[in-house]
Amino acid sequence: MRLTDRQKLILTLVIHEHIQTAQPVGSKTLVSKYNLAMSSATVRNEMSVLTDYNLLRQPHTSAGRVPTEEGYRYFVGNLTQKSTLPTTTRRTITHQFYQSRQDVEQWLKLAASVLANQSQAASLVTAPHADKAFFKHLELIATRGRQVLMVLVLMGGEVRQQFITLADVVSQDRLSEIASRISHLCTRCDTEGIARIRPNLDALGQDIVDILLAEMTQIEEAATGQIYLDGMSNVLSEPEFADSDEARQALHILEERTLLESLLASTAMNTAVGGIQVLIGGEGTWEELRLCSIVLARYGDPESLTGSIGVLGPIRMPYDRAISTVQFVANVLSDLVSETLMV
Repeated sequence: MRLTDRQKLILTLVIHEHIQTAQPVGSKTLVSKYNLAMSSATVRNEMSVLTDYNLLRQPHTSAGRVPTEEGYRYFVGNLTQKSTLPTTTRRTITHQFYQSRQDVEQWLKLAASVLANQSQAASLVTAPHADKAFFKHLELIATRGRQVLMVLVLMGGEVRQQFITLADVVSQDRLSEIASRISHLCTRCDTEGIARIRPNLDALGQDIVDILLAEMTQIEEAATGQIYLDGMSNVLSEPEFADSDEARQALHILEERTLLESLLASTAMNTAVGGIQVLIGGEGTWEELRLCSIVLARYGDPESLTGSIGVLGPIRMPYDRAISTVQFVANVLSDLVSETLMV
C-alpha cells in the first residue's frame, strides 16, 4: 500500500488524537488543533480514501474516523518514529536496577513495576529461563522433624525452593556438610553431569541428588520461568475496559498460565534477544486479545538464559512510548543477566 505524504500525515494525526481522547476524530479538529495548511474538505477527502484502504473507519454516519487494526499495523510498521526514553528517566530506572544487584527476584518485580508505570498499561515479566538447567549452589535447612527446606540456585540466578521429607531426622550440621559437598562437586553441571557424580556420594547425598535432578528436569520442561504481573488497574481504567466485559476478559490471558505460555512460545520466544514484537488485536490468532495490543521483547543471553517482558493495553495504545520502554528495560535486564552469568 502506497500512501502519499499527506495521507501518512493525516493517518498519524488521527491515531495520535484517538490515542489521547478515545473519541472519533473529525477533519475540523485536525485542521484547527494541528494548524494544517489545508482545508477541512481536503482532510475529509483524504480520510475517506484512508477509509477505503481500511486504515480508518467511521463508527457512525455523522461521526469522525477512528483507526482500524490495519491502520494501527501500518502506523507501527511504517510511521512510528524510533524514540528513546528521556535521559533522566533512563538514569533513574538504571539506578533502581543496580541497587537491586544480584537479586534476580527484585529485578523482575522492579521490571514489572517500571513497565506498568512508564507505559500506563499492564505488564508481564518472566524470570530468565534456560532450555538446559545448570547447577550453581544448594542449601539444605532443617525445619521440623524429617522435613527440610531445599534451596536450589541455578546458573543465571533462577532460584527454586521446596520442602522435602527425608527418611530419618538429620542434623543441620550434617545437612550443611552434604549441601556443601554437592555444591562443590556439581557447580556448573547439567543433569547428565550431576547424574555421573551421584555414585561418588553417600546414601543421603544420593537421595538429595535424586530430588535435585527431578527439580532440574521439571525446570527444563517448563515453557517459561516464573511470571510477574503489574499494572492491571491501569488497563481497567481505560474507557474500552471500563465499558466492556469482553475487553476486561482479555486480562484473563495474563492470569491463565497455560494461555500465557502458549502466547509467549509463539511470539516473544521466537523473537531475537533485544528484538520487539507488536501484536495488534490478537493478529487473527488470539481471539481473547481482539480488543488489545501487546508489545513484547526477549532479554537475556541467547546462548543460555532468556526471559520475556511486555505490556498489554487497549489497541489505542501509545506505541512509541510502549516500544521504547519495553526496549530499554529489556536491554537493562540483558546486561544484568550477562553480568550474573560471569560471576
